[in-house]
Amino acid sequence: MYKVHRFSGLVKIMRGLVVTLPSPINISAWWNFGSLLGVCLAVQILSGLFLSFHFSAHTELSFFSVIQSFGDVYNHWWVRALHANGASFFFIGLYAHIGRGLFYGSYIHKEVWGVGVVLLLLVMASAFLGYVLPWGQMSFWGATVITSLFSAIPVVGGDIVIWLWGGFSVDNATLTRFFGIHFLVPFVVAALVGIHLFFLHEKGSSNPLGVKSDFNKISFHHYYVLKDLLGASLFLLPLLGLVYFNPWLLGDPENFIEANPLVTPHHIQPEWYFLFAYAILRAVPNKLGGVVALVGAILILFYLPFSPRSSMQGFTFYPGSKMVFSVMISIFCLLTWAGAKPVEEPYVLASQVLSILYFSYFFVSGWVARLQDKSL
Repeated sequence: MYKVHRFSGLVKIMRGLVVTLPSPINISAWWNFGSLLGVCLAVQILSGLFLSFHFSAHTELSFFSVIQSFGDVYNHWWVRALHANGASFFFIGLYAHIGRGLFYGSYIHKEVWGVGVVLLLLVMASAFLGYVLPWGQMSFWGATVITSLFSAIPVVGGDIVIWLWGGFSVDNATLTRFFGIHFLVPFVVAALVGIHLFFLHEKGSSNPLGVKSDFNKISFHHYYVLKDLLGASLFLLPLLGLVYFNPWLLGDPENFIEANPLVTPHHIQPEWYFLFAYAILRAVPNKLGGVVALVGAILILFYLPFSPRSSMQGFTFYPGSKMVFSVMISIFCLLTWAGAKPVEEPYVLASQVLSILYFSYFFVSGWVARLQDKSL
């Protein structure tokens, strides 16, 4: 009887979360990215699980285990291409989801926004760890450069780097622990997604108008379930197209060469979804200052719920704020472009100017909305 009662209670909870959840009637396609991220997470966990069956976390075996699996394991190339490109589409969804939250002022829900930023940090950490595992040239040197940044921390920085490496260089111990953590983090992300949804359903979804109303709402099923299914189909089509027709388009050619500690690539750079942060890191000539700027580029999102804002939620009604937001999108894209360029002029100067503008946005946007609010 206890098991039956517990199961019926779980059914009631799921029914409340999915079927009868009151949802705003006017939310647009920008609200689809939340469910799309759930689909991407499921794809990454499942494909990663199948990849782990044939992966050897050892410096002498990992590169060849990946290459050999292409020919020996049926459709392994497809699973790996899906996993690698799925990470890129995951970040496309993440950045679109965050951009929608910035534009429509969703950060006023502090708990939802805070858990979301923690999710972003964990997904970025998991993506970095996964990038190291194939043990290609760019993977090895990317791991060396990024983990060495911890040495900038005063007093304890050197000890932290040695602890991360499991020795005095990026080696077998590093690869083994990176594989273990990379396998674990997605399940932590899945648990935090549940907490994120709990706070979201407690507060209720926002809408483009920023109006809080308990009257003009409809049930989540079947209206938004069908809409999310359509969105997932449209989102997965280009992913599968990339997997089938050009699976290595977004990868680095250096990663098709086995890691060699004695040969440094001409230009070390991370995957495209980290390039904006990498450009901010390189824009600061001081190592500690660069690390602070790099971490601050993400942690500044925690500031938004406490920033000045207008009486109206989001930028929907303010032409000036819309322009500021458009400039911010341009800055983000230009930082991504600058991060892929060599460390030389004029790219260093461009990165410095763009980094200042990036941080300025978070302090200026709220005041712009407040000033326009007073003028209305």
